[in-house]
Amino acid sequence: METLGYYNGDIGLLDEVRIPMNDRACWFGDGVYEAAISADYTIFALEEHIHRFFNSAALLQMVPEITKTQLAELLYTLVHKVDSPTQSVYWQMTRGTAPRTHAFPEHTSPNLWVMIKPFTMPDIYQKVQLITVEDTRFFHCNIKTLNLLPNVLASEKAKQAGCAEAVFYRGNRITEGSHSNVHIFQDGVFRTAPRDNLILPGISRAHLITHCGELGIPVDETPFTREELFAADEIMISSTSTFCMSASHLNGCKVGGRAPELLRQLQDAFLDAFRRLTRAGSMPIRERCA
Repeated sequence: METLGYYNGDIGLLDEVRIPMNDRACWFGDGVYEAAISADYTIFALEEHIHRFFNSAALLQMVPEITKTQLAELLYTLVHKVDSPTQSVYWQMTRGTAPRTHAFPEHTSPNLWVMIKPFTMPDIYQKVQLITVEDTRFFHCNIKTLNLLPNVLASEKAKQAGCAEAVFYRGNRITEGSHSNVHIFQDGVFRTAPRDNLILPGISRAHLITHCGELGIPVDETPFTREELFAADEIMISSTSTFCMSASHLNGCKVGGRAPELLRQLQDAFLDAFRRLTRAGSMPIRERCA
């Protein structure tokens, strides 16, 4: 298959799978999601993505009717049905199918969606341009919910400005990007926003922190300001699909470029780990995700 769609056990080409109108995703965005990358039919950091998926569900009082191990086995089964060496693997769970009522419906089962498409590996050494946008999102940014309209609007604003990403700020604090986490290097220190309710705790963010520890790079997980962002030695964005990329311009002004060796060390470490772990193979699932 070139692409794959899955809905509660039904499998088909992505454009052919049909979803009931009364799925609560259609009315309320009432669900949670995850996305990962598969290379050589091995899903990178799958156990971490599944853990975050179940944590997001719990924060929305949703109870999956599938275990972590069963979900991992299902995703690997589906990945092997798609004819591409690198794939985007997306899955989401909604609260269920029920008539449109705001309060939680009773006696419904969650709906599980999966989407798998070919994926082109990013050139993480390519510089990108960014803009800043006021953060008008709600106060549950730590939950990976389907409610992404402010992110969509900010991402479109970045696109219209010829930029790769929009960086959110609240007051004077930098939070994250519309679809990434944001970090800086300043005086040899890797700085990133704290894991509170204003950012999504990114899987790539966690890997970068681990690699900093391996490289002896100090890490500071306290808030930083817009002024510090502009003055940073390097500005980085990280996500599942971008890994770790750095910025050349912010709001049209040249930024970064003052710690290229440190940046390259971190990017190399991330890419090496990705290649090593995806070469390790897709088994054993049970031991990794139980």
